[in-house]
Amino acid sequence: MQKPIPPRWADKLLQWFCAPHLLEEVQGDLYERFQKNVRVFGEKTARQEYIKSVFGFIRPFALKRKKELSPPFYIQIMISNYFKVAFRNLLKYKGYSFINIFGLAAGMAVTMLIGLWVYDEVSYNKHFKNYDRIGHIYQFVKFDVEKSTYDVLPIPLAEELKRKYPDFETVSLSTYDLPSLLTSGEKKLIKSGNYVDPAFMDIFSVKMVSGNRNGLKDVNSILISESLAKDFFGMESPLDKVIKVDNKESVKVVGVYENFPHNTAFRDVLFLAPWSLYETTNANVRNDKDEWDNNNYQIYVQLKSGADFDKVSAKIKDIRVNRADPPGYKPEFFVHPMNKWHLYSDFKDGINTGGLIKFVWLFGIIGAFVLLLACINFMNLSTARSEKRAKEVGIRKAIGSIRGQLIMQFFSESFLVVIFAFVLSILIVLLVLPLFNQVADKQVGILWTNPFFWLAGVGFSLLTGLIAGSYPAFYLSSFQAVKVLKGTFRMGRFAAVPRKVLVVLQFTVSVTLIIGTVVVFRQIQFAKNRSVGYDRNKLIEINMNTPELFRNFKALKNDLMASGAVYGVGLSSGSITGQGGGTTNIFWKGKSPEGKPLLMSNYISHEYGKTIGWQIIQGRDFSKAFSTDTASMIINETALKLMAFKDPLNEIVTTNGKPYKVIGVVKDMIRENPFRPVSPTFFMVNSRNVNTIQVKLTPEMGTAEALAKTETIFRKHNPDSPFVYNFVDEVYGKKFGEEERIGTLALFFTILAVLISCLGLFGLASFVAEQRTKEIGVRKVLGASVANIWALLSKDFVALVLISLFIASPIAYYFMNKWIMNYDYRAGISWWIFALAGGGALLITIMTVSFQAIKAALMNPVKSLKSE
Repeated sequence: MQKPIPPRWADKLLQWFCAPHLLEEVQGDLYERFQKNVRVFGEKTARQEYIKSVFGFIRPFALKRKKELSPPFYIQIMISNYFKVAFRNLLKYKGYSFINIFGLAAGMAVTMLIGLWVYDEVSYNKHFKNYDRIGHIYQFVKFDVEKSTYDVLPIPLAEELKRKYPDFETVSLSTYDLPSLLTSGEKKLIKSGNYVDPAFMDIFSVKMVSGNRNGLKDVNSILISESLAKDFFGMESPLDKVIKVDNKESVKVVGVYENFPHNTAFRDVLFLAPWSLYETTNANVRNDKDEWDNNNYQIYVQLKSGADFDKVSAKIKDIRVNRADPPGYKPEFFVHPMNKWHLYSDFKDGINTGGLIKFVWLFGIIGAFVLLLACINFMNLSTARSEKRAKEVGIRKAIGSIRGQLIMQFFSESFLVVIFAFVLSILIVLLVLPLFNQVADKQVGILWTNPFFWLAGVGFSLLTGLIAGSYPAFYLSSFQAVKVLKGTFRMGRFAAVPRKVLVVLQFTVSVTLIIGTVVVFRQIQFAKNRSVGYDRNKLIEINMNTPELFRNFKALKNDLMASGAVYGVGLSSGSITGQGGGTTNIFWKGKSPEGKPLLMSNYISHEYGKTIGWQIIQGRDFSKAFSTDTASMIINETALKLMAFKDPLNEIVTTNGKPYKVIGVVKDMIRENPFRPVSPTFFMVNSRNVNTIQVKLTPEMGTAEALAKTETIFRKHNPDSPFVYNFVDEVYGKKFGEEERIGTLALFFTILAVLISCLGLFGLASFVAEQRTKEIGVRKVLGASVANIWALLSKDFVALVLISLFIASPIAYYFMNKWIMNYDYRAGISWWIFALAGGGALLITIMTVSFQAIKAALMNPVKSLKSE
């Protein structure tokens, strides 16, 4: 039989006029009296009495009032009270408060660091006034199948652009950064700088500290940076001081400019010298002045206002092809805008394929996910703890609190945690910034004066506080006080589902990051383990940057070999860790007339191969015993495959119109990118076109002692230059610098992501153990062991992590497989990486949960059941 209910219209009337803070109590009392009257007098009388009672409450104290603006001091007192109660709650639950605040602060700190890194990357080169109009001339060339991209150009192109193309406001020739010996009095320093046209100063808006910005028009002048001026002259004025460059020409300091910022392409440029000086002191430059096919120089341009880079590139594309006797590699010139130099520097077959921008996106996504993990922790623990506060809500409502006040109370607690976390995150960033800058090769700092930084920080804090506080604020404040206080209120079967979903999301992100980090480091190690084709151990290189080294080399070599500190001394036209120039003007028997492959050329001394320990796989090495070796050639394995000789020995290869006999084949040596295939290369004896000395220290003597003896001999034969050398293995190791930095940063962020996830897991495990205290007590009384209790509390979390692993694995495989395909020489993605990541995640989960599980299992059941 259906239970009698009061008249609906009377109920609606009561709800319409009764004040909200009284409605629940009045309606509850009238319902109880109605049911009693039904039992005593019958339903008809009970309904009449209910209607009378409703009309009886139409009195001033019970009527709804118009909202009045509270006095400002009352609002302040209320807000102060909200935060006071919130602060007391934080102190009451210190463990949860620490996990909440520290976890959120760690996530904010990671995101802040990533944000600073991303900001530095995207603001690269923006220091320059004409940033949007500056370009760098590049060229596409087609040697064989695909187009290759180079930023080296012929000198005459600069003059052609100035004279015939009005879209260019300014054009400047420039060298690469050249390490040079600078001498002033007794001080001798090797610093990098560029030889440039005077127009360079206007293109890059070089800021002068003192002196004349037009000084580069004088052939015997030099501009130096502030830091170099301080290194040379201390507090003295450097103007009109004389500096000798490479022990050749003396130049006068005519100006001092501000150091280029760290996040620019010219951060290592510590001096600027006139292009005319470079021509005067370098015969090759003078010879190249009218050579359209000697590509060894840089050209920077500034477009006129309104000019379009793509349209200008189309105009200059065929400058060389349209001239007489175009080369077979068909160069296509184009302007690469400054806003793409840093982040969009990769090209494939004539198409820009991106570059470092992929890492900006990668770390931006990682930052967002780490922050998401921290927010998930915060929300999970906030909602978990809030369920224990249902009785508090009931009591507050019973003594007169309205829903709006409860909402404000829960939000104030949420905002207080976020404020503490934001302040703590800034402190964490300040502490770790020096280490972060060292690892990331940056010079970033907190952007105290940048309004966007504070807008983002405060905006995120407000958003996090709103999201995390919304569940307890709106859900718990809706509880009916009667049900809560009677003990009939239950959270429901699915109350824990959102928390479980969030835990799965947390560990999906963490496992994906773990897999990604392992793949990155495995790829780096895979390339490091690749055979380099020569012996790097105790091998050093010295640049021949003074005339004395060329003039005295024979005596220098004899003294080094007689010292007992050196195993071998060789010469080459460039470092063994890099390739210099190449040529397409090369022919051999059976070569296709249409083919224009690029082969890298190297000039070396007879002793080069023995010194570096290259591996001859066919034929022999160069030797002074054979006078014909000056007309001979040694090729590498890749060149042999290209030339397709069945028996390469004694075959004739013609380059630049001169025939050379192949006398040997060497194992491929990795000199360029260790992740890329080795270029076809040939070596010829020519001691006149060399600029680098290789010295192999003897293995029988300690490195320090051998270096000391070597330095003494170098100072004897080159007294006006400091002894500056590079260990080849260290220089080679720098080829992995970008990948290692990315891997190290990814590892750092992954560890923090896992730590944040574990903090949240620890807090939830603690909450679950506390929630099931009585159940655990009953189970122990009935005979459950510690292992049984541990398994009971751990299995749910383990199941969630397993689900995360199954979700994360295909996601990680998809993205890491795309990343690894960027490398020609790459490691595969093996199944054990996923097993390792999954096993690691499970182990971390079990260790995290076990502390709380075992603690709960060891608790005396008497304590948990005594209230029963």
